[in-house]
Amino acid sequence: MKASLTEILTDLGAEDALIMDGFDDCILGILERFGIDKPIVVYDREKVIAKLINEDGLTHEEALEHYYYNQLGGWHGETTPAFLIKFPEEYEQEE
Repeated sequence: MKASLTEILTDLGAEDALIMDGFDDCILGILERFGIDKPIVVYDREKVIAKLINEDGLTHEEALEHYYYNQLGGWHGETTPAFLIKFPEEYEQEE
């Protein structure tokens, strides 16, 4: 049986983390870092923008504006979600 998001957040000690309604499928995981008292939910930025386009019918420009203003731009305290920008696939790590 698959665990619910609430169960997973509780198991990870992030039961107080804020989540964005309707974007559970865009969650990558939890961020913990020294200096942050409570873990926060991390979303895949590109998945969030794609969802705004595909499900809300926004143009790419409208989706970006919505994302920057309402999602990235919204501060709701120390458990406000974060957004990950992935490196391009062609990125090569220096050795």
